[in-house]
Amino acid sequence: MPHPTPTDHPLPFEHFRGGLTDALGAPAGFPEIALSGPAVVHFDELVHELYPDAARVDQPRLQQLAAWLLSLPEDEAYAELDARLSRMDELRALLDDGAWDADDATRMRINKLLAYVDREDDLIPDRLPLLGRLDDVLLIELAWPAFAQEANEYRDFCDYRQSEHPAGTPEEQRNAWLRDRLAEIELMRMSTRIEDIHFANGRTPEGPLRVTGSPL
Repeated sequence: MPHPTPTDHPLPFEHFRGGLTDALGAPAGFPEIALSGPAVVHFDELVHELYPDAARVDQPRLQQLAAWLLSLPEDEAYAELDARLSRMDELRALLDDGAWDADDATRMRINKLLAYVDREDDLIPDRLPLLGRLDDVLLIELAWPAFAQEANEYRDFCDYRQSEHPAGTPEEQRNAWLRDRLAEIELMRMSTRIEDIHFANGRTPEGPLRVTGSPL
């Protein structure tokens, strides 16, 4: 099963469909990023600290991803970056929302992710046009499975709070959301059971089975 990603279109980190490649296996014809070997190792360690099952990060793969980004029209390339960076707004919001009680381990992981994204001088300096946010976006992409469920549930809670306007304290509002969602799940289970019963009854013979043909 594929890992959840922050957008509907995963980054082509592992499978860049390019043409000629250079000695490192990266697509030829694109400028290479000056990357420090130890810095790449440190970046890979951070990725796997946040999400241990993430793909490994090395220089050829980073060069491949940079070549893919540079191959896009500029507005499309920035849209790819912005779509992922915008998910950080949700993570910042849930940390500050008194109605959301993310556990300490989740908060620690989110803070580590945000600390890296907010740094200007990281693996690829942010001042570099276009490519400067590529490492931030890659970290978000590869580590996202560690945050996906929390982010999706928080987004659903925000939608519920905006549409239903639950009363009470922040804790009571969250409890109302949780109670209503659990009730919806139970209704879905009941509906499924009823459909299964109808399905089974529709295929249950009304009379005794008759075997035709010669007896054994």
